[in-house]
Amino acid sequence: MATIRSGFLSPTLTPEKTGQTTRKLYPNFKIIVLNDDENTFQHVIECLVKYIPGMTGDRARELADEIHTEGLAIVWVGPQEQAELYHQQLLRAGLTMAPLEGA
Repeated sequence: MATIRSGFLSPTLTPEKTGQTTRKLYPNFKIIVLNDDENTFQHVIECLVKYIPGMTGDRARELADEIHTEGLAIVWVGPQEQAELYHQQLLRAGLTMAPLEGA
């Protein structure tokens, strides 16, 4: 944009609006199941399949084995609200859970 002053054109700077919004992703949270001496492999597998969306029996079996051999396994990672729900459901089902952890 330019304005006329005393017969001369003088530039007027106008800040450009980019219209861009910086999007910040919400942090993901990890659901970690811990090994214990109370839950059977079968119970852990059934709980994972029941409460974790998309969990297959084969994947649940792999995770149960990892929990047993490594002492823990990350069974799901995702948004906090869902993580809190799944974590609470697994906890109520009797699994030994680590506190929710940001990914």
